[in-house]
Amino acid sequence: MQERTAVVGTIPMRWLDEGEGTPVVFVHGVPTSPELWRHVVPRVTGARRLAWEMVGFGGSIAAGRDRDISVARQAGYLAAWLRHVGLSRAVLAGHDLGGGVAQILAAREPERVAGLVLTNSIGYDSWPIPSVRAMRRFAGGLRLLPDVAVYPAFVNLLRRGHDDPARAAESIGTHWRHYVTHGAARSLARQVSALDVRDTLAVADRLPALDLPARVVWGAADQFQQVSYGERLARDLGTELDRIAGGRHFTPEDHPDRIATAVGDVLRAVEQPSAGGRA
Repeated sequence: MQERTAVVGTIPMRWLDEGEGTPVVFVHGVPTSPELWRHVVPRVTGARRLAWEMVGFGGSIAAGRDRDISVARQAGYLAAWLRHVGLSRAVLAGHDLGGGVAQILAAREPERVAGLVLTNSIGYDSWPIPSVRAMRRFAGGLRLLPDVAVYPAFVNLLRRGHDDPARAAESIGTHWRHYVTHGAARSLARQVSALDVRDTLAVADRLPALDLPARVVWGAADQFQQVSYGERLARDLGTELDRIAGGRHFTPEDHPDRIATAVGDVLRAVEQPSAGGRA
């Protein structure tokens, strides 16, 4: 994928871009970056695939300083970026926090969202998870720690979230590089301090009214986002839950085929509307 950057309004934004056709925008979570989707994107064909980086995350950590980087605000940043790159309507695929961003944008501006793919996403009152709440509680002290003190916790989080050990090791190297470049402790403290469960609760009652093609894919052994929330999202979006037995949290890295299949299903439903409003 080609890395691209632009200043949207006054905010530097980064994304990865590849292909032509119906646009699919992939949105990552924490503690990852657009590279989360590196194994999914090559498996999705016949579409323009764009992996957008949330402000204050990944290579855009510096852009988040002194800015609101809450999930609700990220939906506004995403909408502004969509306008900037000339996308009036796109399929959104979201993981973790990125799934919350996708839900909020779909609820606020349904005309911009052609379809939804959610995988091990935050939603309702499912977040922040206990380890993140603890980091948020001690964010003041966390900011003062050297990177070497933060790294073991980062590694533990990534390992707990993968069922494929090789992909876990690859993921740690892929995503840690952004933190160590920008100051891991300060960056993580800023990210977790911005989390507010009211962001997804505010749009929860609007999800059942979204009449769009959707797929929900879940690692059923996820310790961070329980599968019961995946079941609820699938019900509200009018689709079946695709459970990955033994799958954990970072499904786009461990199970890219399943996520790519879900994206392909939604793309076909978008491109063939006679098949029905929901997938």
